[in-house]
Formats: sequence, structure tokens, C-alpha cells
Amino acid sequence: MVSWCSVRSFQVPAMEGSALRNRASLAARVGCLSVAGTSFWRSSSSPKHSLSFTCLSISSETRIKENVQTEGAPAALGPYSQAIKSNNLLFVSGVLGLVPETGKFVSDDVEDQTEQLLKNMGEILKAGGASYSSVVKTTIMLADLKDFKKVNEIYAKYFPSSFPARSTYQVAALPLDAKIEIECIATL
Repeated sequence: MVSWCSVRSFQVPAMEGSALRNRASLAARVGCLSVAGTSFWRSSSSPKHSLSFTCLSISSETRIKENVQTEGAPAALGPYSQAIKSNNLLFVSGVLGLVPETGKFVSDDVEDQTEQLLKNMGEILKAGGASYSSVVKTTIMLADLKDFKKVNEIYAKYFPSSFPARSTYQVAALPLDAKIEIECIATL
């Protein structure tokens, strides 16, 4: 666990005795950094020096990643998972337009492959506890960037509003000579 806290100087209202003002003044000039149980303190002796109030906490607590697998989508073609759950995110590997039952492309047509891969992606999202509406980022890889408009028309049916962030690239080649591959990240 890493955390950093500091406090800005502040005015203490007139109250009985100066003890309260002295404590507040000391607290206002001390900063603390804690890394994995080791604390580091920073203090300013100048009353004019002020630190802005900041609190940052980064947990190094290891969460076990969870493999997501469904028969509703084609099995991974290599040593990778269909998706991985980690904390509150679902990372979906690149999906192709393969028919789950046969492992073959639905057709050689980019529109058909796009439609099928988005159905496959939907099954993986569902198995991971997410949906199209929880997708925050997609990456589209096309064998030919000239297919961009055709893909957008189909893509828009699955992400009708609040579109996820997206990157689209033309690549030299895709697995099994696919026309398109899409990967995504969703929130849980």
C-alpha cells in the first residue's frame, strides 16, 4: 500500500489557550508518505510554507485474475483467455467472426464477420458479467481500412449510444486471414 497525505496551513479560530493553535500549526506543516508499511514524514519549519491537501492511495494488494470462458463464443486459438476479470474490469481478447460450433468463419464477407464477432463478443461479455453498454474501450483491427464505413454501420447497432472510446487500425494480417478482429475493455 502506498499513500501520501499532506495538509495545507489553515487558520484556527480564536479559542482558549494557544495549545490548540500550536497543534494545528504543527499538523499543517507535516506531510506523510507511507510505502508498504514504512512511513516517511516531511515537515516544514516555516509557518509560511504550506502544502496543499492531497491524499493518494495506491494498493499493492494483489487480486487474483479470473479467467472468463464461454462455449457461446469460439475457443481461444492459442495460449490466451477469451477474457480476464481483474478488479472491476473485464479485458476481452481479440474476437474473430468464427461460428462457435464449427470454428470456421461465418463467411469471407467483412460485414458477416463483423456481425458474428460482435455476437461472440456479447457472449463473452455476458459470461464475464458485463454487457455492450459497459464497454469503455474497443480496438478494431481491419485487414483493409476501406472496410471502415461498412464496419461502422454494424458496430453502431451494438453500441447505439454512449459509444466507447475506440482505436481502429489496418494491420498486415489477422489470424486465420480474418477480415476483422475486435478486442475490448468493459467495466463491471
